[in-house]
Amino acid sequence: MAAQFGRRLRKGAATTAVAAVAVAALSASQAPGVSADDHGRQSAGADVGQGANDAGEDGTATGNSRYYTDLPPLQSPNPAPSASAGEGTPAATGSAEAGIPATVLDAYKKAEASLRESKPTCNLPWQLLAAIGKVESGQARGGRVDAAGTTLSPILGPVLDGNGFASIKDTDNGAYDGDSTYDRAVGPMQFIPSTWAWAGRDGNGDGKKDPNNVYDAALAAGHYLCRFDHDLSVQAQMNQAILSYNNSTAYLNTVLSWLEYYRKGTHEVPDGTGTLPSHDSDGTATPSPTPPVPSPPSPPKPGGGDPTSPAPKPTPPATPTPPATPTPPVTPTPPPTTPPATPTPTETVDHLANVGDGKVTATAGDTFAQKIAVRTEDKAGKAVAKVRVRFTIVGDTDATFAGGESVATTVTNWSGMAIAPALAAGEKTGDFTVRVTVVGRVLAGLDYTATVTARQADTLARTADTALTCVPGGEFADQVEVKATYQGATAGKVAATATLIKSADDTGENDKGPYFKDADGKTVRTLTTLVTDADGLLKLPKLYADDTTGTFLLRVTTTGGATLTVELTVAAAAS
Repeated sequence: MAAQFGRRLRKGAATTAVAAVAVAALSASQAPGVSADDHGRQSAGADVGQGANDAGEDGTATGNSRYYTDLPPLQSPNPAPSASAGEGTPAATGSAEAGIPATVLDAYKKAEASLRESKPTCNLPWQLLAAIGKVESGQARGGRVDAAGTTLSPILGPVLDGNGFASIKDTDNGAYDGDSTYDRAVGPMQFIPSTWAWAGRDGNGDGKKDPNNVYDAALAAGHYLCRFDHDLSVQAQMNQAILSYNNSTAYLNTVLSWLEYYRKGTHEVPDGTGTLPSHDSDGTATPSPTPPVPSPPSPPKPGGGDPTSPAPKPTPPATPTPPATPTPPVTPTPPPTTPPATPTPTETVDHLANVGDGKVTATAGDTFAQKIAVRTEDKAGKAVAKVRVRFTIVGDTDATFAGGESVATTVTNWSGMAIAPALAAGEKTGDFTVRVTVVGRVLAGLDYTATVTARQADTLARTADTALTCVPGGEFADQVEVKATYQGATAGKVAATATLIKSADDTGENDKGPYFKDADGKTVRTLTTLVTDADGLLKLPKLYADDTTGTFLLRVTTTGGATLTVELTVAAAAS
């Protein structure tokens, strides 16, 4: 959550009573299991989703940091019947709470549009981003952002030093949060640096991933919510995604309240004029008390008093008091000893141990048969369970984990084992690295080498058996078409080369006889950028003949060693 926003409401009896009513309304109308209250506000639903509580303090986007608990007005905004504040956003009248600063609103909508293209099955509504942005930072402090969407001043959550919040040691050397000892949530969507390191996105196309930029932060939040193939149109999966952002049922209910409110209508307001929340989840949103200003000392009165008053009577000397009997010294009581805190499983991890040979291989487009796994161990080499382990894909590759993400986090089982989700190879061939680290600890990681090999074919065959003939200076009537297979199965997207060779024993390029044409109509006798289609088929361009007659050979080869030689005949037409 952000630091304090301007002047806050003081917590007097009236404020406490109002807050109590609000909490009671939330509990009654929006607790899991209740579909809607009398005002039509959405409830969490009975099922918060499988694995919703798997997100630990160091495994959430915000580190379970502070958030705003203000609820939307009970009266929903009323969409104006003939006005519109943008596609899909009716211009709402009434409560100022329905107003969203223009740049912030634009960032949410652009993030939704981007996710609609990259992850269409996620069904992310921009109103969910708006609800989280409201709860996390009051819509970037009421829209205090510049034209590029960057906050005018940093929005920082509390120090995550374990004092009322999670304890997360520094992971970014203070680069994002200015704190080189502990982490703090950063920016309008309140990402902790360790999460931003892998979840950050460039939402405004400036080449940077800045958690303080609302376009970058909104897009990152969208991808974070959509990971693991979440479908946010399913309530249980939406609940699970929200809880992974901040693992609190109260947080879930508050976000769902704002989501439903914004779905019923919003309107755009100028940047910097949004309504600011006033209540924090830890009760610290009131302003710091103002120290009393001391009154200036009164000037001394002549004679020690009012000159118009009679002079004071002299005070007689006090009777001397006999010395008191000395009291025997008291032996000081030593302060109570606080027993040392029991270390968490994460704190007992000493190292990561390899499981497997450290190298996995797959063909382009396939899923790696082997899953990457590690074991967390203490100093004695014993397994440590219930530790969050992060797997990160590093390098120039389009390989991803299941769900299309480049980062995955799992929890070690009873044997200390953490297994990464299935790894899917992309189309880029070559080596890349899967780096394994312990979340919440600065320990040496483990690197696994993953290799993506090119698609292969071991057999090529013509799809037709007609003779290929041509007269000198003419063009062949039929185009050569072949089909590639690998171990009997169709071999799609396999690279191939076609060359007009000199002879069966001399595979050098022939300098006479049949030829292809390039885009400029020039003679070409070797084609190197050929690829079979999804069905393993490859149709070569048209062939032409020069004035040389005879029998010529066309050789087609593929990655994996498949080879086919096709005979071409150039002869004068029969008289």
